[in-house]
Amino acid sequence: MASGGADKRIKMLIVDDESVICEGLHYTIDWEELGVEVVGEAYDGQEALRLVAEQNVDLLLTDIRMDGMDGLELAARLRQDHPEVQVVMISGYEDFGYARQAIRLGVNDYLLKPVDIEELTDVVKKIVQGIRVRQNESSGQEIKLWLLGMARHGTAYGKEAPPSLQGVQFRILATQLADFHERFANMEQERYETVQEAWLRGLHGHLEDASFRAVSVFDHDNLLITLLLSETRVKPKIWDDLLASAIPPLAPFEDGRIYCGASRIYENLADTADRCAEAARMMAYHVLEGRQVLLAGDDEELAAGRKLPDFNIAGTVQRLVSALFKQDQREVKTLVEEMFRFFRESRFLLAEIVKTYEELFALLRQRLRKSGMTGLDFGQQGQPDLNIYNSYAGLEAIVLKDLEELQRLIDKNGIDKSYWIIEKAKKFIIEQHRTDLKASEVASWLKITPSYFSYIFKQSTGKGFTEYMNEMRIEHAKDLLATTHDKVFEIADKVGYKEYKYFVSVFKSYTGMTPKEYRGLSVSKDAAADPNE
Repeated sequence: MASGGADKRIKMLIVDDESVICEGLHYTIDWEELGVEVVGEAYDGQEALRLVAEQNVDLLLTDIRMDGMDGLELAARLRQDHPEVQVVMISGYEDFGYARQAIRLGVNDYLLKPVDIEELTDVVKKIVQGIRVRQNESSGQEIKLWLLGMARHGTAYGKEAPPSLQGVQFRILATQLADFHERFANMEQERYETVQEAWLRGLHGHLEDASFRAVSVFDHDNLLITLLLSETRVKPKIWDDLLASAIPPLAPFEDGRIYCGASRIYENLADTADRCAEAARMMAYHVLEGRQVLLAGDDEELAAGRKLPDFNIAGTVQRLVSALFKQDQREVKTLVEEMFRFFRESRFLLAEIVKTYEELFALLRQRLRKSGMTGLDFGQQGQPDLNIYNSYAGLEAIVLKDLEELQRLIDKNGIDKSYWIIEKAKKFIIEQHRTDLKASEVASWLKITPSYFSYIFKQSTGKGFTEYMNEMRIEHAKDLLATTHDKVFEIADKVGYKEYKYFVSVFKSYTGMTPKEYRGLSVSKDAAADPNE
C-alpha cells in the first residue's frame, strides 16, 4: 500500500578481516541487480567506521569476530553515531550469547557461516526494500513533504518549515486504526484506500469545523501524522476538549476504532520533529489503556505504575521443544496462549513482547539445532511492524504462525529417533545414578543393543557413558561437600561410588583436589564472602 520511491542505489560496505571472504561476498552475488552498490571493503572495525562516514553507507555486511574492534563493538558504534545504517552480521559461531547481543544492538539479521547465498540475497532484498520505504518522500505539496520528513527522519531531517506554513500554536496528532492486522491487513488495496479516505475526511472534518487548520501525511499505511495549526492562542483545555470529541469512529465500519496520541502544544516549528516522535510514542500505550486519546505525559503516568516481572524464556523453550517434537499442535497453541496471558496480565508493551520473543526464538533455534534439526530456516524475518500488529492478538497470531510453520518443517524433515532414545536414557540415568549403573543395563532397559546405545550416546552427548556418569556424580558430590556436613565416605555412597578410594581418585582427576581439600576451599570461600559468620 506504500508508494514507490526513486531507484537510487543502496550503498553497502563489506567488513571482514579476511580479504578472501570480502572478495567472495563482493563478487559472488550480483548486487547491482538488487539495487545495491558495494562502495568498498574494510578489514577491521575502525576502517569500517571511516568508510561509513566518507561513503554515506546505507547497509553494512560484517563478520562478528575480527581482530581489534569486532562486529559487536562496530554495531554498537554504528548505533550511536550512524543509527540509520542497517547491519547484517555473519558469524562462524553458533552461540546464543552472540545472537542475543546482536539483537539488542538492533542488528537486522544474524547469519551463520558458511553463508547461504540465497538466504543472504533474501535478507538484503528485504533490507533494501525497507531502506527505500524510509528514503521515499512523497511528491505532494511542500508542507506535506516537510511534515513527512520531520515525522520520518526526526531532527536529522534538517529542513526549515516552508514559509507558507503560518500559525501561532501547533500540535501534532498521531492516529492509528486499532486491531489493524485482524481487520485491515488483508484488505484489497482499492478498498483500503477508501478506508484511509474516510479516516482523513472524518478527522479533518471535526478539526477544521473548530477553526483549526489540519495538514496530514501517512507515515505508514496505519499511521497518520497530522499537524494542527491555530492562528490565535488557545487555552490548553480547549485543545484537549477538542481532541476528546474530534477522533471519530471509522465511518464505513461500525466497530472501527481510531486511536490517537497527541503531543504537547508548541509555538516553534523547529520543535516539530520532537513533537511528532512524542505523539507517535503515545500509540504504544493504547494496549494498556482503553482511552481513545492519550495526551503527552499520560505515558509517564502509565509507565510509573509498571514493573515487569521476568518471563521464563528457558523454561518456555524447553516446553516448546517437547511439544514441537511430539507434533502436539494443541499443546503448542496452549503454550502460546499462556505466554500472551502472562504478557497481558503483566502489562507488557508490544515492543517489549517483541524483544522477549526474539530472545526466545533465538534460544529455540539453538536448542533445535543441538537436537539434530538442521536446515530449518523459519521464523519472523526482522521485527514485526507494530503499526500493523498493533494489538496483543496481532502479535499472538505471528508467534502461532511461526511455531505452526516450524512444526510443519519438523514433520517434513523427520525427527531423529536417537534424540528421543537418549532423552529417555538421561532420565533413567538421573533416577538410577546412585546405583552402580552400567551402560549395558541402560541399553537393556531401552531394549536396544549395548553397542548401538554406546554409539548414539557418544554421538548425542559427545561423551562416553562412564565419563558422563562420573561428571554427573562428581557435580553432585561437590554440591554435597559444599552444603552438608556428611562424611566423605557417606557422600561417596550417596552419589553412587561403593568404593571410597575409587571415589577419591575420580574426584581428584576431575577437580584437581581431594574431596577434603575441596570442602576446605568451599568453607574458606564462604568465610571470605561473609566475614561476620
